[in-house]
Amino acid sequence: MTGTAEPVLFRTTGRAAHIVLNRPRALNALDHEMVRRIDAALTEWERDPAVETVVLTGAGERGLCAGGDIRSIHDDARDGDGTASAAFWRDEYHLNARIARYPKPYVAVMDGIVMGGGVGLSAHGSVRIVTERSRIAMPETGIGFVPDVGGTYLLTRAPGELGTHLALTGAQIGAGDALLCGLADHSVPADALRNFVDDLAGLPVGDALARHAQPPPRGELSGRREWTDDCYAADTVEEIVDRLLAHGDPAAKEAAETLLAKSPTALKVTLVAIRRARSLGSLERVLDQEYRVSCAALRTPDLVEGIRAQVIDKDRAPRWSPATLAEVTDADVERFFAPLGEHELGLAGPSAGDRPASGTAGRCGP
Repeated sequence: MTGTAEPVLFRTTGRAAHIVLNRPRALNALDHEMVRRIDAALTEWERDPAVETVVLTGAGERGLCAGGDIRSIHDDARDGDGTASAAFWRDEYHLNARIARYPKPYVAVMDGIVMGGGVGLSAHGSVRIVTERSRIAMPETGIGFVPDVGGTYLLTRAPGELGTHLALTGAQIGAGDALLCGLADHSVPADALRNFVDDLAGLPVGDALARHAQPPPRGELSGRREWTDDCYAADTVEEIVDRLLAHGDPAAKEAAETLLAKSPTALKVTLVAIRRARSLGSLERVLDQEYRVSCAALRTPDLVEGIRAQVIDKDRAPRWSPATLAEVTDADVERFFAPLGEHELGLAGPSAGDRPASGTAGRCGP
């Protein structure tokens, strides 16, 4: 890819319009300009009677999209005033909601790595395709952040407490588990993807799927429900860790060790966000909540530190603050959910529950 390559490509072939994320060296990481361009294309195609299907793919062989451009978020949180990140999230979350309500079939090819913002672009679509190479995750707690792009909405719809497990640990899952958890609809072998996408130029989606869909590879999570459903039903992250350590299953102990390496603040906020998302109902209301949480994360040290450790310096040794779960108070957690007043995302529209009490409203940014 040259420096002048377009970060996202658009084309129409027959009855299908195509979005191709085109930053393969960055694993097609999503930036603000890409979000704007995708939204504009969806507007055009929604009005075009010749376009019957929209297809999302990623350039390169490694994956659809590794997530948002977190280096930019790191720099904005460390050195800026947060307005750039807030504007990005605002448009990104609006795009996530739009994809979920898009009136034409939206086919997302979730081949290879699909994480964070990549999940937001794909898993809200009406036809979600995975392959034996798919590796899907919401890994935000590992960088001091909280699952967003509607991730807390999607994960609450997984069976039992599997969504809580995935949200807290950031674990990667394959095709079988993506189907089990409701993050995907169909499995197509990777070597059949080109023919499947080509067929969409002339066939309805259902007919193309009938030609190429196959049973998915066997997943792992269904065999872990016995301990995930019990351990992650606990009221606090501390108790979840204690239950995992006491269970006896090696996989449960491994999950506990994974949690203890994540940001304590991000873990506690994520658990509350998942639990509240279950009762919020619509995707739009959950995205409104996620926007508040994301904005609050810009004002905490863990987001900058987590991205530094994982992406900038790559020492994989973040120094979280607070450093332990016990040090994160309920008041610390509640600050992430404080209303933003005039800075609210507002996807669900104004409601009594969204209006701030006097003195509680804030802006998005440090």
